[in-house]
Amino acid sequence: MENMQDLRYPIGMFSCPDNITSEQIAGYILELETLPGRLENLVSNFSNEQLETPYRPDGWTVRQVVHHIADSHHHSYTRFKWALTENEPLIKAYEEKEWSGLFDARTAPISLSLNYISALHAKLVYLLKGLSANDLKKNYLHPEGNVKVSVAENIAKYAWHGNHHFAHIKNLAHREGW
Repeated sequence: MENMQDLRYPIGMFSCPDNITSEQIAGYILELETLPGRLENLVSNFSNEQLETPYRPDGWTVRQVVHHIADSHHHSYTRFKWALTENEPLIKAYEEKEWSGLFDARTAPISLSLNYISALHAKLVYLLKGLSANDLKKNYLHPEGNVKVSVAENIAKYAWHGNHHFAHIKNLAHREGW
């Protein structure tokens, strides 16, 4: 049995490179581009019982994880737009645990979020592929610690984030023999 840290962070915690190269950016964008298809292929045939299975003890269910990815990446898309159009805007954080406890995250069909993630990532990837080197240096401020986050770092962070939650579900499926 995996330990709790491995269950919580199956691909490790996010660590941003000090200098993000254009090759890394292209790789992160490819990960964002392929996430919707990889996720749909993984979960589309899950039964309701499987969707109601937590990925770890005291963790979210598969259904909640899928809806969380949609919610979180929606916020990320908005953060990209703010960073690109405003001068170091202070973004609004959201209470992801509370959002994942809401009725829709607990009960809605995952097709709603899978379709949304597909459309959102198509728009996001289109935007990201057109960014200039100067665009990648633009920042937003995160209110938790007033931390500056560059557009380049946000690309890396959300590529990691999608892969992080994909691994939660994939590892659960492997452990359960699905």
